[in-house]
Amino acid sequence: MLILITALLSGLIFGLGLILSGMTDPAKVLAFLDIAGSWDPSLALVMLGAISVGFFAFRAAQQRGHTLLAAPLHLPASRVIDRRLILGSLLFGFGWGLAGLCPGPGLVLAASGHFAGIIFVTAMLLGMAVFDWLEKHHQTDSKLNDRQPENIGRQ
Repeated sequence: MLILITALLSGLIFGLGLILSGMTDPAKVLAFLDIAGSWDPSLALVMLGAISVGFFAFRAAQQRGHTLLAAPLHLPASRVIDRRLILGSLLFGFGWGLAGLCPGPGLVLAASGHFAGIIFVTAMLLGMAVFDWLEKHHQTDSKLNDRQPENIGRQ
């Protein structure tokens, strides 16, 4: 129960930080991304602050191996930069530039009843469902391909 309460409080603090920093205002985000127009560099400071805190927090977490509440800690193990990572990053960046929102601020806006946030989160969930379906379809195709007589033993 303590883990759930801590998660709730952490989420509320994170959401408050997003609101105070202006990250939930798509116009402010789009102004930050518009480096050729009237660029607003203020979100760069927000990002530098987040990266600074995150850098030290991840270093400390790697040494601990578990959370402060003794729950198992699952950090990414792979450091491979592959096609999927690059394409996913490009797609994320394109969506961020198009909507002026990313998942965290989108959830904050949706929870506060803003129509743009609700539309964003609905589209995000739909995209996640499509990805999940494609992944399952790809895995099924891979398994069928592995069973073909000419591919048996080539793994």
